[in-house]
Amino acid sequence: MLYIINFKTYEKGTGINAIKLANIISDIRDRLKADIWAAPQFTDLNEIAKIIPTLAQHIDPISYGSHTGSILPQSIKESGAIGTLINHSEKKLSSNKIESCICLAKQLNLKTVCCAANIKEVIEISKFNPDYIAFEDPELIGTGKSISREKPELITKFVEVLKELNPDIIPLCGAGISDKEDVKAALELGTKGVLVASAVVKAENQRESLLNLIL
Repeated sequence: MLYIINFKTYEKGTGINAIKLANIISDIRDRLKADIWAAPQFTDLNEIAKIIPTLAQHIDPISYGSHTGSILPQSIKESGAIGTLINHSEKKLSSNKIESCICLAKQLNLKTVCCAANIKEVIEISKFNPDYIAFEDPELIGTGKSISREKPELITKFVEVLKELNPDIIPLCGAGISDKEDVKAALELGTKGVLVASAVVKAENQRESLLNLIL
């Protein structure tokens, strides 16, 4: 089971707080032999990549050149990231840009975790052969109401569609995942991992909250 912790731009996932959380994740990874990755902000990527496996939160479909303010895929590779999120609900991309980002990431041997908000997006993104597709219902993100228990039929449909279209793509899910029961439900529905953010990053006790997720 893969756990991806998205630090977003939360205060408790920024700067020195991000480093503290990364060390908590590292300790739990080692003690429980759990597969946990982090997606911190770009400014923290280099330091956190020294501690735990790290994804960028986004890349832009560009190469070296005049692209002020854009995220260069080569830069996140050199910062130590093993991959990137693409098309998160808070950073949506057009279909053409998703395809370009996946292509560029693959050229750099970066893992691609593409987010999809509905089955239509799953069908479109699957054509580009990312490593993972994470199904996330935007209505449930940050609510504490998990997609795996609130809308299990959506996850079942997602897993079935993805298996039919491209069984090599690994199915993940996210939105409201908060505890072991949510994770267990996601696993039973056929996914191979979860994306989590506020349930861990914003928690008063981050260690306890993360431990409460690991099966």
